[in-house]
Amino acid sequence: MLVKRFAEAKPYEAPNHRGVVGLRLQGFEPGGPTNQWVGFSQFLPGGGAGPDATPFEKVYVVLEGRMTVIVGGEETVLGPMDSCTIAPGEMREIVNRDNAVCKMLVVIPYPAR
Repeated sequence: MLVKRFAEAKPYEAPNHRGVVGLRLQGFEPGGPTNQWVGFSQFLPGGGAGPDATPFEKVYVVLEGRMTVIVGGEETVLGPMDSCTIAPGEMREIVNRDNAVCKMLVVIPYPAR
């Protein structure tokens, strides 16, 4: 078992993201998960990501606040404990349109080797 404390989480920069602080909770370390990594993202009001697509799926879980997810021109608002899966190659944009910080868990598989 690998335990990582929140105080030990390291920040990371995600491409095509704005107004966000991301922390890596698990992944990319000896003894950590072998299939995916887990991030904790804190999006400021107006912050977001995309539009873009990636070759791997992603899972978003909103912990606090609200996040608008735009896929195929359709907007869905996720609130606390709502989640979604973004399929590989699916074009998406996410935007925090509220005046409060949106906190999300993000689960992403490791890149192909």
